[in-house]
Amino acid sequence: MNTAHWDAMYGGSDQVFSGNPNAVLVAEAAGLPPGRALDAGCGEGADARWLARRGWRVTAVDVSGVALRRAAAAATGTGGRVTWTRADLMAAPPPAGAYDLVSVHYFPLRRRPGHAALRGLLDAVAPGGTLLFATHAPADPDRHGDPGFDPAGYYQPGEIAELLAPAWDILLDETRPRTTPPPAGTHHTHDTVLKARRPR
Repeated sequence: MNTAHWDAMYGGSDQVFSGNPNAVLVAEAAGLPPGRALDAGCGEGADARWLARRGWRVTAVDVSGVALRRAAAAATGTGGRVTWTRADLMAAPPPAGAYDLVSVHYFPLRRRPGHAALRGLLDAVAPGGTLLFATHAPADPDRHGDPGFDPAGYYQPGEIAELLAPAWDILLDETRPRTTPPPAGTHHTHDTVLKARRPR
């Protein structure tokens, strides 16, 4: 799952995803006051656009230049509040304490010794800010369209919650049915969601 993989995936069609923001983001971020947000693995940019249209200033990061170009081209009505950034968050952590919301939706976050990449994302949450981490439930088949994909090699929200407690406030840690259809060609029926607030 390197840059070439994601560029090939996005380049294989005119549009990979629906263009709508993720339902978990809409449900869990709608009540947050706008501030600075990091959209990790922004893909075609639907989440970043939704946040920007609600007044957030968004840093939208992805490894795929194809996805970012497509996202930027669709960024009408965002008032220039999105910065589209090509970067590998597994290798280069975002600025510490810089974001009131760190949104990580269906981002394949590989386990690393010492939790280095994960801690980079956690450290990016400002005091009083929110981490929102959502992924497909591990029991769902064909994750990322690859039957050989092993979820055991990637972080799950419940595991992250254990690393955060008791220092952070765990607002939500659950698996729940999806409220929108899964991406085409997949069979995901449930999301696993973590919402946590970093203390001031």
